[in-house]
Amino acid sequence: MRKIGLLIELKEGALKAANMGMITAAVKKGHELFAIMMETGMPGVRKELARFGVNHIVTVQMNRPDWHPTRWARAVVTVLKSLDIHTLMGLTSAQGKDLLPRIAAILDAPLVMDCVHVDIGKQTAKTSQYSGKTMATFHLTGETVLYGMRPNAIPAVVHPTTPHIIEQIIDVPEDSDLHVLEVVPGESDTQNLSEAHVIVSGGRGMKDKENFKILFACARSIGEAAVGASRVAVDAGWVPYAMQVGQTGTKVNPKVYIACGISGSIQHLAGMKTSGLIIAINTDANAAILAHSDYYVIGDLFDILPALTHGLEKNRGQDYRK
Repeated sequence: MRKIGLLIELKEGALKAANMGMITAAVKKGHELFAIMMETGMPGVRKELARFGVNHIVTVQMNRPDWHPTRWARAVVTVLKSLDIHTLMGLTSAQGKDLLPRIAAILDAPLVMDCVHVDIGKQTAKTSQYSGKTMATFHLTGETVLYGMRPNAIPAVVHPTTPHIIEQIIDVPEDSDLHVLEVVPGESDTQNLSEAHVIVSGGRGMKDKENFKILFACARSIGEAAVGASRVAVDAGWVPYAMQVGQTGTKVNPKVYIACGISGSIQHLAGMKTSGLIIAINTDANAAILAHSDYYVIGDLFDILPALTHGLEKNRGQDYRK
């Protein structure tokens, strides 16, 4: 039986939805899943983990519990060694990008980030390469291997279990080389791009900062949708870098991606071309984004988006993520 460690991420005590797809990727006969929780979650977290196939929930209690990537990495390594776990999966999120490479470095173990598929038995992982132009399959060798899963890459499947609770009390020494001075939370009413099921993005066609209010209004009418942007919009100072989708921004994998006034450069396509459904709105019938869209509208986004928002508001009770 292969033991699989799953690095669980929370947001304000609640379980991030992206965790469930990661768990589903690991569920297989003969696998024993250990959900490693570095933070204290709300009461419903354990029940939710049980719905998707976790066999053990490992609660980690540290003498210095505040976020610190080096201390957390050392604590995770302690958990892996104490439970004899040699496969670890986490999310390719902001936290995962900071934590997983540190864990791999401590263990001197191979790591593949941004995976869209893994075969734990064969120790292989698939991820996009060359600005999304091709998919590469990597074979990992070594006693311990690590995978960073792309959020939303694997649809979550319910697989009920009755997990066993394991408590780990770990004394982690202070790190003299790295000090976390401040942790600044994001805006409470915004959603992480990499974990969003629906993204409405704007580019050069938005014309200025004020017009992005149209996109935020549309996202609110959908419900739990995020707003993104092309590099042009970010470079112009219309929106912050955290909203940039693309090769030099955030790579996203939503169920629906709505590109508004975005031409579709190679760099932008590299960050969103694996979206489930791509819809483009553009006045240019020759825009590159149209060739990569499932549906597109040739027209003025300033006419189309308000009409779309109005229609969505009338049908607010429906769940557009299904």
